[in-house]
Amino acid sequence: MAPRPVFPAANQLLRELPSNEHAAFMADCEPVTLMFGEVLVEPGGFIEQVYFPVDGFISLIVSLDGGDRLEVAMAGREGMMGVSLLLGVEESPLCALVQGAGMALRMDATRFQRLLPYCPVLQQRLQRYLYVLMNQLARTAACTHFHQVEARLARWLLMTQDRAGSNRLQLTHEFLAAMLGVRRAGITQAATVLQKRALISYHRGNIIVLDRPGLIEVSCSCYFADCSLYSQVLDDHR
Repeated sequence: MAPRPVFPAANQLLRELPSNEHAAFMADCEPVTLMFGEVLVEPGGFIEQVYFPVDGFISLIVSLDGGDRLEVAMAGREGMMGVSLLLGVEESPLCALVQGAGMALRMDATRFQRLLPYCPVLQQRLQRYLYVLMNQLARTAACTHFHQVEARLARWLLMTQDRAGSNRLQLTHEFLAAMLGVRRAGITQAATVLQKRALISYHRGNIIVLDRPGLIEVSCSCYFADCSLYSQVLDDHR
């Protein structure tokens, strides 16, 4: 059974930084409230601020010419939004949409880039996070193609629950369908299967996770792989 990731009260990437780096980072950032449905950057838009979620979380979404959308990654207190700046790329290839309202630490992108050379520990942790995110993007592509909708929905609910810190989630069928890249009928069928197995309760956009261990068993192996990779690359190299 996959262990549940343990997230600290603050952003995990900033945890246990040397005191001088932590002070330098906090001096240049500000706390902000992420509002549900807020678009932080559009595809092709310039990244003007970076965000380190504390108890909110952000969906990273690819949009196609026909209007179709698919969530390919998620950033909560285990991650950040604006990681492409590490590569010197200021343009975002993805839409960053606030999926979970909450607090975040925000910093001007220019200040962030200027700060990194003076914070080697933070820079190394962010580089490791970029590696994890790249793997998450690749795994999501494979998961979307090969795994059944029920398993993918279970994985997505677990990822959302980890970042929301609650077993109560507000998610409509339309939103779930867009995030998983399937038709609404496919989400309805998958949610019905999970509900009949008493893993979740679903009514009018309100989902309650009733049996987390059971949901983990139904989820595809991608959930455990994501958790394990983060632990190996970041938690074991603090």
